[in-house]
Amino acid sequence: MFSGKERKLSPELKELAAMRLKKADETLKDAGLLAGAGSYFGAVNRLYYAAFYAARALLAVKGLDSPKHSGVIAIFNKEFVKEGIIPKDLGRILNDLFEIRTAGDYEDNKIFSKAEVDDYLIKCGTFIAGVKQALKQQL
Repeated sequence: MFSGKERKLSPELKELAAMRLKKADETLKDAGLLAGAGSYFGAVNRLYYAAFYAARALLAVKGLDSPKHSGVIAIFNKEFVKEGIIPKDLGRILNDLFEIRTAGDYEDNKIFSKAEVDDYLIKCGTFIAGVKQALKQQL
């Protein structure tokens, strides 16, 4: 884990960011497959993780990370949303996906509809595209 302090961008951090972004893309693809098969709980889980991996890719270029999901989201919001690198509407997608994934995991009566999951598939793809654009600017 990183200490949370900014570090000079190294080839290792660039590689880490690229690896995390690849994981985000693959996980988004998995979410689409699950949604297409009607596995909405699984799709929501994968959607959140796709966005989470993308957020961690962007954190990597600043040498930042956290062992907790809430920490990753807080650092992402502080370093990239608050600073205007990521637009607020895109930052909100990460928060929303965390909330719906948590609801799906812990609320016994939570049910996701096809329309809801399809909407979040689009939003997650938009979030990842925004992170990719920000990564290009940071590199």
